[in-house]
Amino acid sequence: AGWFRRLLHKPKLSSVASSLDTSSSASSSPSSSSVESSGYSPSMSLVRPIRLSPISTSDINASGSARWAKSYDVCICHSEVDLELVEELVSYLEGQPESFRCFLQLRDAAPGSAMVTELCDAVQNSHCWVMLITPGFLQDPWCKYQMHQALAEAPLANGRTIPVLKDVDRKDYPKELRNLYYIYMALKENSFRQIRDTIMLYLQELCRSSASRME
Repeated sequence: AGWFRRLLHKPKLSSVASSLDTSSSASSSPSSSSVESSGYSPSMSLVRPIRLSPISTSDINASGSARWAKSYDVCICHSEVDLELVEELVSYLEGQPESFRCFLQLRDAAPGSAMVTELCDAVQNSHCWVMLITPGFLQDPWCKYQMHQALAEAPLANGRTIPVLKDVDRKDYPKELRNLYYIYMALKENSFRQIRDTIMLYLQELCRSSASRME
């Protein structure tokens, strides 16, 4: 009799699914007001929501962390005409609690060294690469060279290459990056935060993977 009463009071599967669908859409879909205020649609930005893992900042900053296997957390690839914006981004990232280590070519390249050597070393010694794709980027052969070096370093990307579009039509998005979601820079503050969260997500996954191999 007891199990029969419980069966009668068991919620219907359709109502459970409906409630789950409702809560899921509410949590994962941005409101129309937020989309309108930001100036871009979800399809023009990172489609996969960024969910930071339980690995803490202290774990990432620990002396034995896989983070320290490379000299830089992120290499910024940009055109010289966009230097002012890039300096703002670098200042933002380096001012975060994680103190991200950024490679900025005009600041960090060794005087007298070959440009090609510096670009290749920066790509190889960075965990992530931000590609600030602007009209200036598309016209700069050195930017394209660095983009190709990054793709050669990690052909499947795996979160390491972070394209950021600004003042560029979707039709002009480099064909080499079309298998990657990108950040569309409409509101600078939001875009900076997305870049920061993407770098952090990669470092968390890197540390978790390293810890798993050691177990």
